[in-house]
Amino acid sequence: MRLHTETSGNGPDLVLLHGWGMNAAVWSPVVDALSRDYRITLVELPGHGASAYDPHCAGLDDWVDACLGAAPARAVWIGWSLGGQLALRAALRAPRRVSALVLVTASPRFVMGEGWPHAMAPATLTQFARALRRDHHQTLERFLSLQVQGDEAARETLRLLRQDIAQRPEADPLALEHGLELLRTVDLRPGLGDLRCPTLWLLGERDTLVPADLGDELERLMPAAEILILQGCAHAPFLSHPRQCLRALNHFLGSDHA
Repeated sequence: MRLHTETSGNGPDLVLLHGWGMNAAVWSPVVDALSRDYRITLVELPGHGASAYDPHCAGLDDWVDACLGAAPARAVWIGWSLGGQLALRAALRAPRRVSALVLVTASPRFVMGEGWPHAMAPATLTQFARALRRDHHQTLERFLSLQVQGDEAARETLRLLRQDIAQRPEADPLALEHGLELLRTVDLRPGLGDLRCPTLWLLGERDTLVPADLGDELERLMPAAEILILQGCAHAPFLSHPRQCLRALNHFLGSDHA
């Protein structure tokens, strides 16, 4: 699969991966600021935005390999939600390609399981998958509402999400279906101990999809990682609280603008 990319800025390479059902426009509140210090590569996930989709390449590593094929030879990878899970898998699959990781409201496993309570109920994603087959527009709208639920700037964040989605081509319905299946089934916890690159987890204090309590589990699984809970934020902090996110990113990346 050939993925759509956009590049801006100069400096060390950063790769930005958006989440399920979204597109690269969601990064607009932070791209200009980051471009002053870094060369940014925005990657649109398979079947999202302007990226093509091959329905025969529906597995996690198919999507990850497509992202690796679109990315610079070595970069810091910043992934939001499903994009974070793909970035995490890329670092495990091709460690020489990923110099550092920033995982924004992401999780190694998005659904609850035994000993893993800080996640979505499996029934939630199952219901989304059923609804998606009936009306993917309505399902995306419901998902947008869940992403901003609890955020102190929920109304404005929802407006920005809707605006950003409308700027790009609609996601392929089959890619949406396969992406939900990845969210439902992927579990990267066994590989976390193999990560060797610096890693920052950014969690939203008010996130209802990836609860902030996940940080306790991550601290146990990855004691060397940095974990920061962003106050007042739900699932899309770079939209609702871009300055707070930029401060965290710049501090982690060692920018002069921290």
